[in-house]
Formats: sequence, C-alpha cells, structure tokens
Amino acid sequence: MSPKSAAPKVLYLDSNDAVSKFLDGIRGTPLLALDTEGASFHRFIDRIYLLQLSTRDAHAIIDPLPIASPAGLGALLEDPAVEIVFHDADYDLRLLHQDYGWHVRRIFDTRIAAQLLGVKAFGLAALLEQHFGVKLDKKHQRADWSMRPLIQGMLDYAAQDTMHLLQLRDVLKDQLERKDRWSWASEEFERLEGTRWAPEAPGQEFLRIKGARDLTRRELAVMREVTQWRDAAALALDRSTFRVVASDVLLEISRLAPKTLDALGAIKGMPRGIVERAGREVLDGVARGLAVPEGELPRFPRSARWDKDPEFDDKVGRLKAVRDAAAHRLELDPGVLGSRERLESVARRVPRALEELSEIPGLRQWQIAEMGAGFVQALSAFKPKGDKPQVAGEPSPYLDI
Repeated sequence: MSPKSAAPKVLYLDSNDAVSKFLDGIRGTPLLALDTEGASFHRFIDRIYLLQLSTRDAHAIIDPLPIASPAGLGALLEDPAVEIVFHDADYDLRLLHQDYGWHVRRIFDTRIAAQLLGVKAFGLAALLEQHFGVKLDKKHQRADWSMRPLIQGMLDYAAQDTMHLLQLRDVLKDQLERKDRWSWASEEFERLEGTRWAPEAPGQEFLRIKGARDLTRRELAVMREVTQWRDAAALALDRSTFRVVASDVLLEISRLAPKTLDALGAIKGMPRGIVERAGREVLDGVARGLAVPEGELPRFPRSARWDKDPEFDDKVGRLKAVRDAAAHRLELDPGVLGSRERLESVARRVPRALEELSEIPGLRQWQIAEMGAGFVQALSAFKPKGDKPQVAGEPSPYLDI
C-alpha cells in the first residue's frame, strides 16, 4: 500500500487474548516497526503507556495498562530472525528494558540511517514528508498518554509513528547500500542492542540540572536539599518535576537562600500554591544546606575531559581538521563522524597505528576506516603520554549527535 493511500485499519488491543491473536496473525514476519509512548512531560515515573506495531500489512496499538506485560511480544522482539524498526530507538529501548526487561536483538533505526546519509532534517515528520509526501499531525505531540480513555485523535496520531516506518526503512537501506554505507549502519545498529535502562545514583539528581555547575559549593549544598524535596514531592504526586517547581527556580532559591515565606514567595516563578502548602518544607531544606559543615560541602564533578594545555588543544585542533575534512568529503555533519569528546579521547592516546584506535572506547570501525590514517598522521609529531584516569562512565552506544 502506498503511504498516500487511505489510512489502513489499526487494531486497538487491550487484553492479552487480543494481543496473542494479533501476534499469531503476524507470526513469521521478518520485519516489525515499533514505537512507544511515554508521559515524561506529565509524569514523574516514566513508563510505557502505548506500544504501536506495524508489519507490511497489519497495524496495532497495544494498551499495556490493563494487561501489564503484553504476552508474547517480548519473545518476538528478542527473536534475531525479526528485524525491529524504530525511529530514534534509544528512548524506546530503555523503556522496554525498564518496564519489561526486554532486550531487542536486531535493530534498524531510521534516524541513524538518515544521519549516516547526511540528511540534515532527520526527524520522522521531515523524512516522511520528504519521501512520501505524508504530513504528520503534531497536535498531540505532548499529549498525556497516561490518561484514559484516549480520544480517537490521539490513537490516530500514535498509529502514524509506525504506519510508514517499514517503507521508510526500505528507502533508507537502499540508499545506504548504494552509498556503500550499510556496514556503517550495521555497526551502529549492533551497538544499540546493548542499550539498557540504568537507574541514577540516588542523591545525585541535582548535579544534572543545567546551571548547577555555576553554583558555589554552599549553594550546591542548598541545591541538593531543595532538589531532593522537589523530586520527593513530584514522586508523591507522580507529576513531572517542572510541574512542581521548575529547576531554574531551584537555582534561584539556592543562590538567594530565603529564610522567610515572604522571601521565598518573592522569587520569580515560585508557585504560590507551593509556598502556601509546602513553603516551610522548602525553607527547612534551605536551612539544612546552609548548615552543612565546610568539609562536607558537595563539589561539582570534574569534567571527564583532561586538564587543558596548549599542546593538548593543538592535538584536538589537528584532529578536528581531519574530521571536518572527512565530513566535507562525505557530506556528513561533523558530529556524526565524531564529537569533541571523542576527538579528545584520541588526542589523549596519541595513537601510532590504526590498531591502537580500535582500543579507544566509543570509536567505531567505520570512523577509523574513514579518518584513522589522518588521525595517526595528524598526531605523528607528538610523543605518546601515559593514560590518565577518566571520570566518565561507559560511552553511549548512540551516535554522538
């Protein structure tokens, strides 16, 4: 069916029997398009509220709320004989692992495919309009998918996310093969198979807030306390944190350290209702932060990057020139070929041979093939230095941009 044809029938499945019947009907399919809908814009606890599935000729929406874990779907997603097609898989893969413990085995990501082809507008809506003339309705883009019942317009919107995804996959795979970049995509997709949900270290949420690195250590102590209060309140309400108190307001509270309800209420953006109902709790958090002994004040973690020096900056600059030249030659965004963080990893290593590049975490084989010789040549005038410990955790399996 052409993407411009009349919209096909979409099944709404809200029982295990209905899910099992649908899965029986698509048994043996080699391709399955998948998308999920969460509600992180509205809820504190992010989870899957809808699963959308499409084969070449069947489409369904699974409502997991009344049926918990959809029977049989996990086995299908973990079957290496079935290619699961996503657009921007990272979020979906983490939620599938968090909610159900599923590990998708064979992946095609249309977003990554488009990036590797040098497409600048690689959002799903832009790709569908470019290739098929399909215009997605963005009316429900930030809808609350936890609400029930779901109106028909929301279901129609959700179904669109997978309805054309297999056709898009076909077009992009063909282009990757014609450009001799299918091996690049295969390496990226294989890395995605390791994507897992990982809980954050408790008590460290305040360090993720934009602007926290600019606070003094005393202000950081206050920020830690008021963030823990805010997040606990959001959890109790199951409401997104910014819907309780916005993070920029917490930053201002940390800087001003108000001691009275009037001073707290005078802070721009501080909800009046929160001041009236929980203002004393916020002020108690401020007081706890101010009372932390000097020797126990939190520090913002040092960057995972190494200490800067002119020689190091010179190395990175030379590597950047190699990357940018390759990006121009290949007609790719430079970030697809390697972020500054990845270039810094190479600069720290000062490789003398291509084999050494393979030992750098996060650097892909296809990137080494396109830039490795240039990297080695660019750093040939420098002496290798011993490795220093790195603060960062495991590199992301996803592309750098």
